[in-house]
Amino acid sequence: MSFFFIDLRLMNRSAVHIVTEFVLLGFPGCWEIQIFLFSVFLMIYVLTLLGNGAIMCAVRWDPRLHTPMYFLLGNFAFLEIWYVSSTVPNILTNILSENKTISFSGCFLQFYFFFSLGTTECLFLAIMAYDRYLAICHPLHYPTIMTGKFCGTLVSLCWIIGFLGYPIPIFFISQLPFCASNIIDHFLCDMNPLMALSCAPAPITEFIFYTQSSLVLFFTIMYIFLSYSLLLRAVFQVPSAAGRRKAFSTCGSHLAVVSLFYGTVMVMYVSPTYGIPTLMQKILTLVYSVMTPLFNPLIYSLRNKDVKLALRNVLFRMRISKKSALLPSYNK
Repeated sequence: MSFFFIDLRLMNRSAVHIVTEFVLLGFPGCWEIQIFLFSVFLMIYVLTLLGNGAIMCAVRWDPRLHTPMYFLLGNFAFLEIWYVSSTVPNILTNILSENKTISFSGCFLQFYFFFSLGTTECLFLAIMAYDRYLAICHPLHYPTIMTGKFCGTLVSLCWIIGFLGYPIPIFFISQLPFCASNIIDHFLCDMNPLMALSCAPAPITEFIFYTQSSLVLFFTIMYIFLSYSLLLRAVFQVPSAAGRRKAFSTCGSHLAVVSLFYGTVMVMYVSPTYGIPTLMQKILTLVYSVMTPLFNPLIYSLRNKDVKLALRNVLFRMRISKKSALLPSYNK
């Protein structure tokens, strides 16, 4: 990645005011408040890693979870770990730092990974809705369509499309002249704060960026709600009450995640944010970037009986292997 850092510095030399670093104000307050926030964010980060990591281990090690739905859930948990890691470690460092600076290169790298991973999450939610639609509306064709190869292709496309969508817009944003101030009143490098620091208007760049973000959000959320509307119609035709309850439980969990994520994201990147207070923008960003990865393991999988059983089996195997490893040394 060293060449990327060098290019980012070189592309800004032509600016009116050379910026080598930005100041992220984050959440200002006295030292006691900073320590409290550090403890809260650290706990959220650890719980997010443990929850999503547990799902990955369960899907990987339990043969009963080697199905398309759990394959997608395992990859989604892997994505969530990277998504939360694009913001929270820097938040923790920023809280303990006195100058609260981030380098020019580091700022735009965070900007790139944050939006690329967010786009990938939108695409993942769409293919997970497609998986549930096929499983309930076309159960006979499901095994022949959702093969391991097809699932792998869908997951690969999500990552590729997500990471190829933003290099060009972010490249042009990084070339803007930043003047007057390098202070960002946020806890991460985001589109609106960066554009506010630019002393040259860039309507075309803003239009491309927001159009691209809006298209990704609208197309994926429309597809998700279309899939679930067809799915719910099929659920009402299920004769058994137990089957309807199970299907409603699955749909409700998925829709809860979709509503939480898309609701806050669309407020930030589709609707105008000029009238939204800075503190509210920070809270909305926290919801979809930090809280959603924390809640997803609980909403999606840890409520699931199969996942709970798989986690118990994994923990049991770990205890057995630990005991068997200790026995030879004890006998010696």
